Amino acid sequence: MRVLITDSDTRQALAATRSLGRLGHVVVTLSESLPSIASASRYCSIAERCPAPLRDSQAFLDATIELVNRHQIDVVLPMTEISTLLLTRDRERLPRDCRLPFPSHDSVRRASNKAEVLELARGVGIPIPAGRTISSPAASLDDLATLPFPVVIKPACSRVLTPTGWISNSVNYAADANTLRRHLNALPPESYPVLLQKRIQGPGVGVFMLFDRGRPVAHFAHRRIREKPPSGGVSVLCESIAIEPVAVSQAENLLRALDWHGPAMVEFKRDLLDGSLRLMEINGRFWGSLQLAIDAGVNFPALLLDVAMGSAPTLAPSYRVGVRCRWLAGDLDSLLLTILRSRRQMSLPPTHPGRLRSVWDFLHLWGRDLHYELERRGDPGPAGLEWRRRLFGS
Repeated sequence: MRVLITDSDTRQALAATRSLGRLGHVVVTLSESLPSIASASRYCSIAERCPAPLRDSQAFLDATIELVNRHQIDVVLPMTEISTLLLTRDRERLPRDCRLPFPSHDSVRRASNKAEVLELARGVGIPIPAGRTISSPAASLDDLATLPFPVVIKPACSRVLTPTGWISNSVNYAADANTLRRHLNALPPESYPVLLQKRIQGPGVGVFMLFDRGRPVAHFAHRRIREKPPSGGVSVLCESIAIEPVAVSQAENLLRALDWHGPAMVEFKRDLLDGSLRLMEINGRFWGSLQLAIDAGVNFPALLLDVAMGSAPTLAPSYRVGVRCRWLAGDLDSLLLTILRSRRQMSLPPTHPGRLRSVWDFLHLWGRDLHYELERRGDPGPAGLEWRRRLFGS
């Protein structure tokens, strides 16, 4: 089978490339520049360039459709939010025999909007963090002091398409009303609506699902041990954990309400105050720590191809608990942030380890069932490329 993997400079693209290349599929990777992390893998058959979807969406779509036709691609797998939104929006441009195993554009759009996800969660009885939504820059800010500080400031969409192109939004924190007002006043109008949520102190719990037209095919769960930045972000060290029935039930209810098809991650946080799970967001695509699930025994990319071809399994695969996966370069970044910045600068919770403990934890380079995302025996190209970039630039 011939598979096109977009956004090939991402870790999830590398995991999918290795997974499908090992199975004998012809993997064509697509990125705005070469070499990319996935194209450096021995399992990449063909590496192609395209305009960046973040800067020129139409040129990205035109180039992708041309490559699909030229390489006679059977399945297209977008790897980021923007490419998934764009390709599902224009899926009618794909050849009839080319499959894009994702739900409708409207479902993808709703999943990418945190405000709509929270409203949907309320409707199906899923707990969410306390807080409120600021609908526009003109909304009244007189009652901000009544919020449960510290609060998390989350624009509803991580990426927003404007007449001049996409803009990226980030999460911030505020310990008091004055800091919150400063953050809100600095946001462009396109970033609204903005969620103001009570900060949940506790570990992140991700539930990873694969759906076949509303039917769950596979599931997986992990916990984040370390993140970049340390206050909360992408996982740099994570561990497979047993599925929690409550988390799975809530994730399935949420994705069924979206009429989901394909992969998705539903992210919760466990509140240390009462042990409850609180919904954070949905990522309606493959996730950065995809390699962990594959290492633990759930080969999501291969299963997604089965879904695309109409041969999805009826029994969800089992997996090993306690498997760890480490993104070494990201873990180093997280450590440096911990060392070089104060706890206040990074809004670190009291439970976060101090500098010396963080160094000690980082130096545990080996362990039972510890795997490295990029550094792989027999496929050194991706790790070599990442470390050359860090040492010598692009």
